[in-house]
Amino acid sequence: MIKLTKMQGLGNDFVILDAPPAGADLSELAKKLCDRHFGVGADGMIIPRAAGAAGVGLREQDKQGSTISRGAAVDADISWYFYNSDGTTAQMCGNGMRCFAKYVFDKGIVDKKSFSVATEAGIIKPEILDNGLVRVNMGTPVLQEKTTVNGFEGTPVSMGNPHFVIFTTDDTLEMAKKYGPELESHPYFPQKTNVEFVKILSRTEIEMCVYERGCGITLACGTGACASAAAGVTKGLTDNNVTVHLLGGAAQVEWPRTGGDIFLTGPAEYVFTANYG
Repeated sequence: MIKLTKMQGLGNDFVILDAPPAGADLSELAKKLCDRHFGVGADGMIIPRAAGAAGVGLREQDKQGSTISRGAAVDADISWYFYNSDGTTAQMCGNGMRCFAKYVFDKGIVDKKSFSVATEAGIIKPEILDNGLVRVNMGTPVLQEKTTVNGFEGTPVSMGNPHFVIFTTDDTLEMAKKYGPELESHPYFPQKTNVEFVKILSRTEIEMCVYERGCGITLACGTGACASAAAGVTKGLTDNNVTVHLLGGAAQVEWPRTGGDIFLTGPAEYVFTANYG
C-alpha cells in the first residue's frame, strides 16, 4: 500500500508521496499513479528527497533555450523527485513547488515557512504566506532572441526548464490544442519545450494557455506564467507586476528588476489523502 496525498495549484494537480516505495521504478510509478483512468489522476508525481541526495542543475542553455543540467554541490533545506505524468522528469514546476512547499511544512519535514529546495533548475525558494498562499522565488528568467518555429514567432525562455512564448490575439486554448503538440516536439527544441500562447489584456493582466512538455494541456503552469510575464515585460507589453489568467485561475507574477529574480504567488490546496495499492 502506498500512502499518498493529492494536491492542486490552480487545477495543476499532483500526487505526493512521503518517500519512494522500496525498489520502485519511479518513472513507471508516476505513469501508473497519474493515469486518470486507471490510477489516481494527476499532472505529476512529487516525492520529498534529502537535499544532498543529488546534485542540483545549473542554468545553462543551448542555442534553442533548453536547459542543460549538470550536477553541482548544493546547500539547501530539502530536494525532491519530480515526474511528469508521462514518466519523464522535469527540471522545475511552479505549481508543483507551491504544493510541495505547503506539504513538507505541514508534515513537519521542514520547520520554517521560508526555505530552499534543490532542483535540477537550481535552488528555488518558496515562502508560505500568512494568508495561506505560497510565494516562490523562481530564479532569473533567461530569454533568447525571438525566433520563428514552424511559422510561429516566439520567444524562447528558460525558467530552468524550456519555454516558447507566443503572443496572439486569437483564442489561446484553441491555439494550444491545435498547435501545441507539433511545437512541443519540434526538432528546434532537442529536449522538447513547454509552449505558451499568450493574449495581452492590459498592462497588468495577461491570459495564457499552455501545452506542457510531458503533460499536454494543463489548467495552469507556474514556470510558464513566469516565462510569459518575463517575455511581456521584455517586449514592453506589460508592467513588472502581472496577473496571469490561466484555465484553472489566476496567479500573480512579479519581476521587480528586469534581469533579476522573478516571483510567483498563488494557492496550494489539498484534494484528498488515500492508500493506494
